[in-house]
Amino acid sequence: RCMVAVKSISISKGRIYDFALMAEAESIPVSALHAGEKRGCPENKEDDTPSKKPRVESDRENGGPPNQAEEEEPEGEASDGEEDGETFADMMKHGLTEVDVGILKYVSDHKGFSGILKERYSDFVVHEINKTGKTVHLDDLSIPADVEARTVFTECDVLTDEQKQQLGELQLFKNKEDSVSIEVMEDTKEKRTLVHKAIKTQFPGLETKTEDKDGRKFIVAYHAAGKKALAAPRKHFWPKNRGSFCHFVLYKENKDTMDAINVLSKFLRLRPNMFSYMGTKDKRAITVQEIAVLKITAERLAHLNKCLMNLKLGNFCYKNHPLKLGELQGNHFTVVLRNISGTDEQVHQAMTSLRQTGFINYYGMQRFGTTAVPTQQVGRAILKNDWNEVVDLILKPRPGAEKEYLVRCREEWAKSQDPEAALKKLPNKRCVEGQLLRGLSMHGKKSIVTAFSLIPRNNRLMYIHSYQSVVWNTMVSRRIEAFGLKAVEGDLVLRGTTAHVLSAEEAENHSIHDIVMPLPGYDVIYPSHHGYREMLSADGLDIDNMRHKVKDYSLAGAYRRIIIRPSDVSWSVIHYDDPRISLVHNDFEKLENKPAPVFNKEGKYRALRMEFSLPPSSYATMAIREVLKLDTSIKKQTQLNTTWFN
Repeated sequence: RCMVAVKSISISKGRIYDFALMAEAESIPVSALHAGEKRGCPENKEDDTPSKKPRVESDRENGGPPNQAEEEEPEGEASDGEEDGETFADMMKHGLTEVDVGILKYVSDHKGFSGILKERYSDFVVHEINKTGKTVHLDDLSIPADVEARTVFTECDVLTDEQKQQLGELQLFKNKEDSVSIEVMEDTKEKRTLVHKAIKTQFPGLETKTEDKDGRKFIVAYHAAGKKALAAPRKHFWPKNRGSFCHFVLYKENKDTMDAINVLSKFLRLRPNMFSYMGTKDKRAITVQEIAVLKITAERLAHLNKCLMNLKLGNFCYKNHPLKLGELQGNHFTVVLRNISGTDEQVHQAMTSLRQTGFINYYGMQRFGTTAVPTQQVGRAILKNDWNEVVDLILKPRPGAEKEYLVRCREEWAKSQDPEAALKKLPNKRCVEGQLLRGLSMHGKKSIVTAFSLIPRNNRLMYIHSYQSVVWNTMVSRRIEAFGLKAVEGDLVLRGTTAHVLSAEEAENHSIHDIVMPLPGYDVIYPSHHGYREMLSADGLDIDNMRHKVKDYSLAGAYRRIIIRPSDVSWSVIHYDDPRISLVHNDFEKLENKPAPVFNKEGKYRALRMEFSLPPSSYATMAIREVLKLDTSIKKQTQLNTTWFN
């Protein structure tokens, strides 16, 4: 899932107000990112303040593939094109609002109020809820006992503590030019074999060789080159009674999950796909989740705690299975809304409604991009099999400013329709525009489907899912407008994974919380009272023929609950004086025995601190929207925050 949303806006005097009320989404870039490295101790953390300039960055949905019959979204590829390059002013002018994507209704009649989300990244804390229903916390940094491994290492442990330290640093920091030389005082083949074995066993990724220097024997440890550098862990010693996967808790601050995985991969000299997880977490937040890695010891992982910034690993254990996307039961959120305008009574009414009734389970704004050409328009063209329109939407000149090379590329395409000429204007060919142009150059405009396939599959499916989401949002708004918050004849409910149309009599025995609505596809049924057919027909699509000529674009459809009622809802209104202090006591602060924040009942600032749990595929954005009753789009939120600041 490669969705984008503005997280913070600089309004005046260097002050930054965060407003995009975001949740968690699947986003799995494949490029190896190196942010977050620090060769030393992690005392100097990144400032918990917004950036000094507007930025666009991917946001996250709530944790992984849906847990019912809802269709899994793709894992997003990193892309340097289409979704980046627009200026803040352009997003204000051309950006979508909630109305544009079908987000229209609320369930509560309480009076809304304003507040600022993510003024600091520590104002948004996410704890994964694992498949057993346990909320994941980082509360133990110790290394588990490993009797068999300890016995084997003792037998061949011929390395001194100083040598181990040197080898550990060599292994960790990966300076390819460095090596560690160990003199073999007792020069026998058996002794040299023990040293070679000890190094390779305890420090995977290092190779050894024997050298003669001035008549003395040395064993030299160095970094493996080429494919050996990413040698399969199974080649190294691993006790039979130890599970093949080391599971651990990853605590991260202001860092994307895949960003963190790539950093760990680099330090451990592993491919990123050696790690598994149940869902990705938001960047601008403090998040805690489970990770598993194949045949890497807890000791090696724990050693990284000395060397990484804004990442901590703990709660190690060994198991015989990896983690899988979507296995989680959801996420628990602790959210701080600063500078709230609502009275205590307004807050009470809003939060009570959230706890008792819930919120409309809309797809949030980050689902639809921020560029002048919304992703759902491209998705609609794909489903219509209108490939010339697909190319035109992606490559045509668009209103607003972009990076200069993209402007030149689009102008060249509009002028010459020559993919090779347009491609030459791009310094980075890996962006969506570059991938499409490369495909057109290779296959020609008569084979656009083949050319389009050079864009990574997950990015291509993102367009279609975006269109499905607009249809779903719009249909839900119309259904609530027509029938309110009660089950009626013609509604759909799930019986297992199969949808059933309610009769009038059956509707009496169901609540709005039972009702689902379909995302359009070839393997779903539709409510008998609603206008899916009309909406799809207006878009040039046949609801009875949703199978696409290209298999990748034949989506079965899915069912999604209209209303989500969060669990574990609690809240408090906090008064404080220092806007720089954290208002949430996080796991790492507890491990460090740092005191919880102290609040001043007479403080000049007020904040709402709320907690709630959501199932997978629900947007925290939309829960907070229901509380505040504010449009969560970039355009509207900026207008509101500018007014508030003035």
